[in-house]
Amino acid sequence: MGMNLLYSNDRKGEYPNSWYAATATQMDRFAALDGDVTADVCIVGGGYTGLSAALHLAEAGQRVVLLEAHRAGFGASGRNGGQLGSGQRMEQDGLEALMGKADAQKLWQLGEDAKDLVKSLIARHSIDCHLTPGIAHACFSKGEAAHEHAYAEHLQSRYGYDQIQPLDDAGLHAICPSPAYQGGSLDMGAAHLHPLNYALGLARAAANAGAQIFERSEVLDIQEGAQVRVQTAGGTVSASHLILACNGYLGGLNHQVASRVMPINNFIVATEPLGEDAARVLARDVAVADSKFVVNYFRLSHDKRLLFGGGESYGYRFPADIEATVRKPMQQIFPHTKDVRVDYAWGGTLGITMKRMPYLARLAPNVLTASGYSGHGVGTATHAGQLMAQAIQGQAEGFDTLARVPAPRFPGGPRMRSPLLVLAMTWFALRDRLGV
Repeated sequence: MGMNLLYSNDRKGEYPNSWYAATATQMDRFAALDGDVTADVCIVGGGYTGLSAALHLAEAGQRVVLLEAHRAGFGASGRNGGQLGSGQRMEQDGLEALMGKADAQKLWQLGEDAKDLVKSLIARHSIDCHLTPGIAHACFSKGEAAHEHAYAEHLQSRYGYDQIQPLDDAGLHAICPSPAYQGGSLDMGAAHLHPLNYALGLARAAANAGAQIFERSEVLDIQEGAQVRVQTAGGTVSASHLILACNGYLGGLNHQVASRVMPINNFIVATEPLGEDAARVLARDVAVADSKFVVNYFRLSHDKRLLFGGGESYGYRFPADIEATVRKPMQQIFPHTKDVRVDYAWGGTLGITMKRMPYLARLAPNVLTASGYSGHGVGTATHAGQLMAQAIQGQAEGFDTLARVPAPRFPGGPRMRSPLLVLAMTWFALRDRLGV
């Protein structure tokens, strides 16, 4: 790839200067791996996927070692928009066409299971992450709003999902008074949360269950075989099973995954606390995602800041001025925010796939991977970790259903990626518009 995304935009072993990191529940650092250890399962990556896998395996009595290059929740898991969405990232009618109705039904149920899992983990482990119900989908045109309403109707009639309320202009503006939007919907079965505190809560729960977590332990080499051998600068892990849970930060560890999961960057700002003025942005404490191709997503923090994500950047270096990158779309949606101070601006790297569905695969008899959540990771990644834990214990039905979703390679191998990013994004924009 030419550059290591683990280090190209961040300081080693440090969280970004985000509002999330500034307000995170403090947790002692885990030590770096020092020496040679053995385990039943070695997990590479300390985001939602890896932490959830570690928690579920440790609870089942497996000896688990998790290796994280930086800190638990360092990557997309600790930086994202905090939205726990319903279903899959691809809409159900698309999945019906791609997979047939039976598998589409299973995939819908897996998406619902993912949401339930997140909510139950937060409750069971008392994770203080401000979990709050409600995501609104905001549309820019009457035609988009009509599609949104028809889709809500489809989910109700075919899947029995009745949590989505269609919104006309007035209904949406009563929640989000932006002049840019013309209707949409409100999904009260979806939710939003503080993503880093959620990740740290999973890390704490996994460690309490007996998983060994090592931070600042970048994996340098993996030797596959009946026993997998995983090497870091400080030591090695020998294990019967390996889980790769690196998402956008995989680098060169596995070419089969790298050809199907493309890293892209995304950016968020946190404004100053808005106080009474918060109602000019959101009159209700729900998150919003809109129908723009490079999606805008936003919500209020618990101290009434506007957390706004959006803006485009091609190539792997973050823009020199992240605040300016995000202010542009933020002011298109909320013109009055041009006078609002921004206190934090940060970026992160997520993994997307051609079909916008997660990439789950058995890379070898004892090597599993899950990544490529395409902006739908809070629930899907947590769930993928659980599904891999189950698969290692011989219950692979859920894992296999997701692994059956076609995962085409991106054109031009990882080395060609950066110049191809613009082309790929243009191709996605076209494809999404054409509904392919």
